[in-house]
Amino acid sequence: MIASTVNKTYKLARRIAVAVVGSTVLVIGIALLVLPGPAIVVIPIGLAILSVEFAWARLWLKKIRRTISGQSAMSRGARAEKHRERAAR
Repeated sequence: MIASTVNKTYKLARRIAVAVVGSTVLVIGIALLVLPGPAIVVIPIGLAILSVEFAWARLWLKKIRRTISGQSAMSRGARAEKHRERAAR
């Protein structure tokens, strides 16, 4: 009986701690969108912390990863095309 209560209390405390820390990092990242700083790095870190306990944060993190992967692939392709153009001259 006591172990069950301790286990529930631990899970709730962990969920609250993850929510507080992750939300704080996420809010700082959002603030860095208008302030000078690495918002593009901080926002995914906040979502990664929140994704430990919350499914919605996992979904947003996956969406951001796909977007970043797609953009980096497009930029690599554009650089390769410029390189081929220069080599052909």
